[in-house]
Amino acid sequence: MFIKLFCLLTIMDFVSCNKPIAEYQSIEKFAHIYPAYEGTIIPPNIAPFNFEIRETGEQFRVRVSVSGRDSFEFSSRGTVKIPIGKWKNLLEKNRGHQLEMSIFAKKSTGWFKYQDIRFFIAEEPIDPFIAYRLIEPGYTIWNRMGLYQRNLENFDETPIMLNSLTDNNCINCHSFCRNDPETMLFHLRKRHSGTILVKDGKVIKMNLKTTEMPSAAVYPRWHPEGRYIAFSTNVTQQGFHTSNKNKVEVFDKESDIIIFDTQTNVIFTDSLFHSPHSFETFPEWSPDGRYLYFCSATAHPMPQKYDSVKYDLLRISFDPQTAKFGSKVDTLVSYAHTGKSATFARVSPDGKHVVFCLSDYGTFPIWHRETDLYILDPDTKHIQNLTNVNSNQTDSYHSWSSNGRWMIFSSRRLDGRYTRLFISYFDHENRMHIPFLLPQKKSSYNDDLLFSYNIPEFMTDKIKISPKTFRKVARRQATNIF
Repeated sequence: MFIKLFCLLTIMDFVSCNKPIAEYQSIEKFAHIYPAYEGTIIPPNIAPFNFEIRETGEQFRVRVSVSGRDSFEFSSRGTVKIPIGKWKNLLEKNRGHQLEMSIFAKKSTGWFKYQDIRFFIAEEPIDPFIAYRLIEPGYTIWNRMGLYQRNLENFDETPIMLNSLTDNNCINCHSFCRNDPETMLFHLRKRHSGTILVKDGKVIKMNLKTTEMPSAAVYPRWHPEGRYIAFSTNVTQQGFHTSNKNKVEVFDKESDIIIFDTQTNVIFTDSLFHSPHSFETFPEWSPDGRYLYFCSATAHPMPQKYDSVKYDLLRISFDPQTAKFGSKVDTLVSYAHTGKSATFARVSPDGKHVVFCLSDYGTFPIWHRETDLYILDPDTKHIQNLTNVNSNQTDSYHSWSSNGRWMIFSSRRLDGRYTRLFISYFDHENRMHIPFLLPQKKSSYNDDLLFSYNIPEFMTDKIKISPKTFRKVARRQATNIF
């Protein structure tokens, strides 16, 4: 990409708000920019792709254009901040067309033009908001964490809930019903422990642990009708490797699947996914509400056999009217076939595709460097590696947009330490395309951020409940369900 092939002297009228460039030397190579966006497909409502030009030059000019028609130009000293109004107008008017960025550099011998950077504007928009947790790396002693929401159409990031409001406890496991911010929940751990539930205009705090459960409920997934929530209940521990490519090992000593009925405040389960001989975890509903997906592995003594635990991806039928499960569990992905552990399944909104993680073993894919994302057809059981998406570092914790055309996921590919957010387009031919890094107002933002992104989830709108309201509810006594 950075090899100079040839130079060509040409004449051009470069119309701009500054001094025009009368002539330039064309360099047949891509300018070294960060982040890289070449060859990606982007939403028509995404925030500007600000970037750094990592080339020598006294000054730079950037022209953004679509198919030689609409365009705008501006100057830069190397840190490019694209005017948001012009960017949004250009993208909205040109859905389904190719976008080009032309970069000109002023050097001692004159102006040089680099090879155009091209990417494509999709027809389909992306959900305007995402929610995620920001937390310090797991191999340090964390102190601060919080749930945040980000407007994808600009750069606005606001807190949903901060642990500084509840005596620096743990906050995790945020989940939404069909990407709806008005039907959601998250957990509080240790101090002020409980589950904060938002539903039907109310914010309540509940204790979702019965005497029969080994621990409180985790990993929530809402039934699409909003009545039921599937959880796992896990006894989880963390350890550290001294000589392994993976620094951290998180494992379950015990885990089962439970269902919470929000109308009757009753927790129930089924022997087909609640057994002392198996570890069951990571529930997920089909979008029609007729199936429950979950992961299951044969129980082993832990931590002695931590690397022997490999999960299958399973599915069982469910009748929402009677709250009854079927009598047969269908194995969709088997470790006996893949040799690996399948976890964290997420079903597309049309129910035709399941993206999940495969790692060498275990239940916590985010800590395994070899973790990749795969896609499954649940009817044919055909599995495919998402090679366009995956990297040589951890790729995991993914979710679908409400229209099924976008997938957001976390990856350590930038530095091997911190998880950052990437977005991929899923086309009508069932292909996942090259991902792009979540745009930031400051292109070097990820270099300075000492927190990891955790569990990104799309939202169709902004959460309007304030952190102060959540704080007030969090400090109340939790309502027991037994």
